[in-house]
Amino acid sequence: MSMKRIILECGTGNDLHGGDYTKAACRAVQDALHHSSLALFKTLGLDRDAMRVEVTIGVQVPDAVDTQRVAAEIPYGEVIVSARVGGLDVLDDTRPARADGSLERAVIATAAVAAHVDLPEGRFTLS
Repeated sequence: MSMKRIILECGTGNDLHGGDYTKAACRAVQDALHHSSLALFKTLGLDRDAMRVEVTIGVQVPDAVDTQRVAAEIPYGEVIVSARVGGLDVLDDTRPARADGSLERAVIATAAVAAHVDLPEGRFTLS
């Protein structure tokens, strides 16, 4: 068998007032999941728990993403989450600065969710 990517979904999520990169990332993953249906697993007799799901999150501060919390958003399979620089922070200069001098920020995250499965040789053909 050989592991093949069969699904790639993208999503966006945000935290408009809290500046929480993990919350924005989780919302981006949920957005991506709501764009897909995994009917092919039942149709083709594949085990959805046997898939490998690779999630790539784009945010301005990747180290601020709790990848385990993001992984918990995926209901099936072995989940691998990585965060990298991407997404967007929008500072709100219309509000007073916080006590530490920082401005409130809206955090916008992007997510790419790729599902991979082992396809039995000769059973299915991908081109």
